[in-house]
Amino acid sequence: MSETGSAAPPGTLPEQQVRAMFDRIAGVYDLMNSVMTAGLHHDWRERAADLAELEPGAAVLDVATGTGDLAIVLERRVGETGRVVGSDFSEGMLELARAKSSTIEFELGNALELGYADDEFDAATVGFGARNFSDLDAGLAEMARVVRPGGRVVVLEFTNPTRPPLSWFFELWFDRVVPILGRLARDPEAYAYLPSSVRRFPDPHALAARLAGAGLERVRYLITGGGIVVIHVGTVAGAAAA
Repeated sequence: MSETGSAAPPGTLPEQQVRAMFDRIAGVYDLMNSVMTAGLHHDWRERAADLAELEPGAAVLDVATGTGDLAIVLERRVGETGRVVGSDFSEGMLELARAKSSTIEFELGNALELGYADDEFDAATVGFGARNFSDLDAGLAEMARVVRPGGRVVVLEFTNPTRPPLSWFFELWFDRVVPILGRLARDPEAYAYLPSSVRRFPDPHALAARLAGAGLERVRYLITGGGIVVIHVGTVAGAAAA
């Protein structure tokens, strides 16, 4: 779930630090995800895969794939005749992903410069990784570029709830509890980065506008997880009229 470019904007970490951070926490990443979300991250990935609307035999790219959980869900949708590629710039994460599946193509890559042809995939997804793009617009544009006209781009991310009492709980959890978990995992820097990366990420309406700016049509989003998770989906422009 980790992708950045070479120049990090204010409020982010430089690419080398982010890559090193995800390499360091790879071994505890899945466990921490389950602890922090009470295991609900699996359900959220299933819902993201639903919105990709993949048929058996389809080809799909999972960007910033991390340890591969979303890619594995997608593989179940496309079946044995389909193709799933998982791309990430952290070798530590990819090593764990490859241990989970030998049939998914897990490849080292940068979300801002995807090494795939135009229109190569039927869909592209990113699960909890878009907030690590150092250039969000460039990353979204790359995802749209590699998807055929009429295909879908899906973005699954945390979002900041705005209404109490959930907003109070969210602030308490991310500002107090998550850093404690980070210290227990012996990497406080990584789990201090998580709340800050969520806080600076565009809200659902703003992210929808960014997706439209990347060339996607019929952009919509679903807020779930009690208001802390949002799933955006858009269709790549250029499909012939029915």
